[in-house]
Amino acid sequence: MHTDRVDDTDEKSHPWHTYGDSELLQKVASGEQGLQATEVSRRLAQFGRNTLEAGETVSLAKLVLEQLHNPLIYLLLGAAALSLVTGHAIDAAVIAGVVLLNTVLGASQEYKAGRALEALHNLAAPHARAIRDGREVEISAEEIVPGDILVLETGDLVAADARVIQAAELHTNESALTGESDPVHKTPGVLEANRPLADLRNMVWMSTAVTAGRGRAVVVGTGMNTTLGRIAGQVRQAGREQTPLQRRMARLGVMLGVAGIGLAVLIFLLGLLRSYDLVEMVLFAVAVAVAAIPEGLPAVISVTLALGVQRMARRNAIIRRLPAVETLGSTTVICSDKTGTITRNEMTVTSLWTPGGAYAVTGSGFEPVGKIHPHGEPNRDGQLSDDMRTLLRIGLLCNNASLNRADDVWSIRGTPTEGAILVAVHKASMDVEALVKAQPRLDEVPFSSEHKYMATLHPTERDGTVAMVKGAPDRVLAFCTHVLLEGQAVELTDERRAEIVAANQHLASQALRVVGGAVRSMPPDRETFQREDVEQGLVFVGLWGLVDPPRPEAIQAVADAQGAGIRVVMITGDHGVTAEAIARQAGIIGDGLNEVLTGQDIDAMTPEQLKERVKTVSVFARVSPAHKLHILRALKANGEIVAMTGDGVNDAPALKGADIGVAMGRAGTEVAKEAADMVLSDDNFATIVHAVEDGRVTFSNLQRVVFFLITTNLGEIITLAAALMIGMPLPLTAIMILWINLVTDGACTVPLGVEPKHWDVLKQPPRPPGAGVLSAKLIRRMLILAPLMAVGTLGLFAYELYAGSAKHAQTVAFTTLAAFQWFHALNARTNYVSILSVGLLGNLWLWLGIGVAVVLQLLVVYTPFGHLLFGTEPLTVIDWLLILVVSSSILIVDEILKRLKVHGTLAA
Repeated sequence: MHTDRVDDTDEKSHPWHTYGDSELLQKVASGEQGLQATEVSRRLAQFGRNTLEAGETVSLAKLVLEQLHNPLIYLLLGAAALSLVTGHAIDAAVIAGVVLLNTVLGASQEYKAGRALEALHNLAAPHARAIRDGREVEISAEEIVPGDILVLETGDLVAADARVIQAAELHTNESALTGESDPVHKTPGVLEANRPLADLRNMVWMSTAVTAGRGRAVVVGTGMNTTLGRIAGQVRQAGREQTPLQRRMARLGVMLGVAGIGLAVLIFLLGLLRSYDLVEMVLFAVAVAVAAIPEGLPAVISVTLALGVQRMARRNAIIRRLPAVETLGSTTVICSDKTGTITRNEMTVTSLWTPGGAYAVTGSGFEPVGKIHPHGEPNRDGQLSDDMRTLLRIGLLCNNASLNRADDVWSIRGTPTEGAILVAVHKASMDVEALVKAQPRLDEVPFSSEHKYMATLHPTERDGTVAMVKGAPDRVLAFCTHVLLEGQAVELTDERRAEIVAANQHLASQALRVVGGAVRSMPPDRETFQREDVEQGLVFVGLWGLVDPPRPEAIQAVADAQGAGIRVVMITGDHGVTAEAIARQAGIIGDGLNEVLTGQDIDAMTPEQLKERVKTVSVFARVSPAHKLHILRALKANGEIVAMTGDGVNDAPALKGADIGVAMGRAGTEVAKEAADMVLSDDNFATIVHAVEDGRVTFSNLQRVVFFLITTNLGEIITLAAALMIGMPLPLTAIMILWINLVTDGACTVPLGVEPKHWDVLKQPPRPPGAGVLSAKLIRRMLILAPLMAVGTLGLFAYELYAGSAKHAQTVAFTTLAAFQWFHALNARTNYVSILSVGLLGNLWLWLGIGVAVVLQLLVVYTPFGHLLFGTEPLTVIDWLLILVVSSSILIVDEILKRLKVHGTLAA
């Protein structure tokens, strides 16, 4: 019971895993009897309670303000204010309604985002047992302090970071922190410095679960000074950056704003110079400003992205942030975990070896479908040798796993390794039930990490008993004196031992997990046995080679991603040899590339060195959470748009800092899901590539929408400016322009947002990160079509002005400009080829939208409500014929230009 002062528990200052027990206790000023009550109080005051600092709560009000923080929204609010000041309350109300719609759409989608720190906080253990004043006490986990002695048993959640000083078969599940799915065996003792977190077998970590055994550990870090706490800090620091779409739209908004305000001021001054009435010029300037701003753009973008979200959800990709939909289409690098994402997280036996021959096993996962055939002879099923059948029988009987089927889905109960060995037995078409019934288990020596094998005792057909042993090949082989060859136990000579060792090394070199099997005949009256009975005199039978193979669909998805110009990078906590082998099988690296960087390699590099290495290295092994962040920052420093996958607590900072954070829906922790932009409901790498495809389609549709809207606005501006230059009266009022921008265009732009893909978008390279929404080709196309709208509108306006009243002429101009939008919506379906090549009826929703726009225009022209609000009057049949002939010219001209390939030759 110590009362010395402990000043620092930082891992960087104290590599706790390198200290002996006595030095450790001295450093934390504690002892085997634990801390005294007075010392606990002092340390609580010094270090604080053992909790994670609560993050800033994401409020609805803050989300609303973030939605309003947009240059386009500023312009809309300015236009609304100007309309209100000049007495156009209806115009102001309409614009305000647009802002409200956009804000509601955006905020509602993001309301659940940003709660990663809250989820981390909920991971803390509620209670803990510790030694204090020489007695074991149960206390709130918040009261644990550095120097406490934790008492750990199966089922406990570890309350704080601690160094193990006593252990009896102690195992913890660290998958959320390290990515390793198997429980980790914890032992006391001293480890060398510079080991990655996954290899610190004498440390236990806050929030990890004790899966087996018991032990005691000295607390060395609490609260924010734990590994979990540091991750919480990294999540807070990572923050969210603007997506490429947000950056592009902000840039477009600024450009439109400057242009709109500049044009309005220019036209206002020009009108005054031409001696126009001041009030008339204010109305003209407001009309120009309204025309320059695509009022419907923010809302339509939100709707288009929301439609993309629905489309992706049908393909198992759940989007948590709207702009993430488009960002997926810009992705240049996908950083993926190995286990469960590229692989199935289902161990599979792929090789069987006995001294008499080697066999390959087909099929993957836990479904017992496949064949066993001699290596190199896939078309030959062959009769299994007696030796091979003996090996398989060991795998069946010396096994604690069971194979289950529910709703046509196969799963195992037990360890993945034993489950895979059991599945191999079923593939051999052996009568499993008969074998188990004929040789029931009499006794068992359970597996332990210390001994690295398990053994079972069974009766034989000849009234004897046999011990069956399964475990680490080197361990099992050390107990053997004979080897099974053609059904006979022959002496294990040095040559035969070397042959077995070589076979083991050959399988291990292929990144297979290797398990060895052996037997020993026992006296007939034996019903129990001990370890010493199976640690001598064994007959070696053979080897199993197992692997967690890549998903077949992941292999295709990697190829699709690479064909789309996207580099796939594997980041895993597994060993380098295994990571390289899986990466090669998945197609991530080719035969000529085999460089793998480990966490230790990254630690030895400067940021600039890592920035260069990530340009060529595609496999990273034995990495920690901090390494993931370093890799992410290096890739982003090279200008890459990075999608990062993850499922554990350790992945949260990288998920939040990536351009697209992708969490696993099945295997992922709540922390990872909260930090991510997208959640995969099937944990499948192929779903990421599908989402990239949908992201590209969504961006193409956004381009269509923006092209359509900006062309409309440009046509309106040219119409108004030209009318002023010529000396004509105002052809369109501000409310008419708002109607076209919001209602007419809105009815057409939403259907454009669901335009189906016209070609294999994964055959195109990613868009350059700095590319704008509108390409030079699209801008050139707008500059051709917008003046056509203005000429047609002003031409009919001048004709009607000469032939009739100004009110009638204004109604014709208004309807002509609206009709231009109906035909132009068909133009927007394709950029470079005729709409006939993609099917005139390929988007029935667009035809419905155009129909709605036509009906609404008729209501404005022929109802008293329209006459009162817009100042319109009814049109004649001749008026309509003239309007349709003139407005259809935009479709005819654009189709001719597409045929002549004036717009370019890239696929539509």
